[in-house]
Parts: sequence; C-alpha cells; structure tokens
Amino acid sequence: MSSSEPIYVVVPGDPRGQGRPRATVRNGHATVYKDAKTASYQNLVAMAANQAMKGHDIINGPVMLVLFVRFPIPKSTSAKKRAEMMAWPPRIKPTKKPDLSNILKAVEDGMNGIVFCDDSQIVTIHATKLYSETPGVEAWVSSIA
Repeated sequence: MSSSEPIYVVVPGDPRGQGRPRATVRNGHATVYKDAKTASYQNLVAMAANQAMKGHDIINGPVMLVLFVRFPIPKSTSAKKRAEMMAWPPRIKPTKKPDLSNILKAVEDGMNGIVFCDDSQIVTIHATKLYSETPGVEAWVSSIA
C-alpha cells in the first residue's frame, strides 16, 4: 500500500494511561519495570497495530499521530447529559483520569517498532478525549514530509 495512506489503528476497551515505573532492589541492584496493567495495555496496542499494519511498511520518516480517546458514558448518566456528551462537538467532555498525555505515551510505546521505528519520529500530534457508546482509542498515523 501507499506510504502516504494513513494507518488506522483501533484499540478496543477502556483507555489506559502509562503507569509510573516501579522500582525494586534485587541482589543489591536497583531494577525499574512497568506495572502489569501498563504492560498489558501496551501489548493490546501492539496487537491492534500489528493487525492494522497488514500490507503497510513501517514508517521511517516524520510522523503525524491523530488520536480520538473514547471514554465510556457512566451508566448513571441522565438522558439529557448523555445527549450533551454525544453531541458533535461534544458539550460535555471527559475531564477525568487517565490524563490524555499518559494515554498518548502508552499508545506511542505500544506502536514503537510496529507502525514507526521509534516514537521520536512523531512531529505532530492531535489528540482528543470524548465520551462514546464504544470506548477505545482510534489512531491515525501518517507519514509526513
């Protein structure tokens, strides 16, 4: 496929942010590692990225990343509030955790070596948090000149 064609990655389920690194001491040496939930989410992102890459070559140059992070609407939400959350543009946006920057980092790290060689190639980012009937992360990755 054309390298100018965007790669569309869909990560299903509730969005997760990159967790803080954990540290432990083993045999007198400090070791830093990812918590299990972060590692699991990055594996989910990697699986979605691998599926999206069928027929595409890994991107070697500058990259633009566009993210739509969709949070589930709480079950206790009234019909009026639900309509405001689902309107376009949304009148009520999710201002809850996880932070958009932490979600972005988890998605970038999950796509490393699959969609692009390294997340240092990302030169442009557009990211939005919103409510949706279907939670997940939609990512469009494009090679840019």
